[in-house]
Amino acid sequence: MQPRAARTRQALVSAAADEFDRNGYSGASMPRVCRAAGVSVGALTFHFSGKEELAVAVREQGGAATMTAVAAVTARCEEAVQTVVSLTLALTGLLENDVAVRAAARLARELPGAPDWFSAWVPAIHQQLRNARGGQPASVADRAAVAALATHLVTGAEIAIRQRARRHSITAGQSVAELTRIWEMVRGGFAASAPCQGGRAVWGSPGHPM
Repeated sequence: MQPRAARTRQALVSAAADEFDRNGYSGASMPRVCRAAGVSVGALTFHFSGKEELAVAVREQGGAATMTAVAAVTARCEEAVQTVVSLTLALTGLLENDVAVRAAARLARELPGAPDWFSAWVPAIHQQLRNARGGQPASVADRAAVAALATHLVTGAEIAIRQRARRHSITAGQSVAELTRIWEMVRGGFAASAPCQGGRAVWGSPGHPM
């Protein structure tokens, strides 16, 4: 693809991401996408056959950014629960700063099918908890509860961030700071249910930064 064509395509994907994030799949307007991208409808149809194909491109871009973030967090080799916490914080930061990620998250609910944004990170959370060692959530029920908590927190952050974006009231780092505080509040509950060694909770203890 020629550089100019590549720039036009990316402009369309970026404009579509904002449109899908704001209005959802059914409410998205292709003329608005073209105006935001500064291109003609003909340029859009040159690159994409229609709204569905454009949505796939947005989902792919958002999913790729998400998988890159997941890989970076899991490469740190932190203990399992800390990795889950770090993943939720990284994902929340992405949702706050990358409209393609927010759009991919919304499209995953409104337009089921591949590529699915949730499949870019939910399996990683379950995998981390399955591989937990050293007294971390030992029971299947505990691991499922931590995974559910993480998923609900990220989903809630996505909705809150979108509402703030619509009101133009996003403050850099606000959502990550809020989620960090939530994890700090629930950390005591983790510590209370974790096995102890020498009077110290093995995982989720106040002395272990989240």
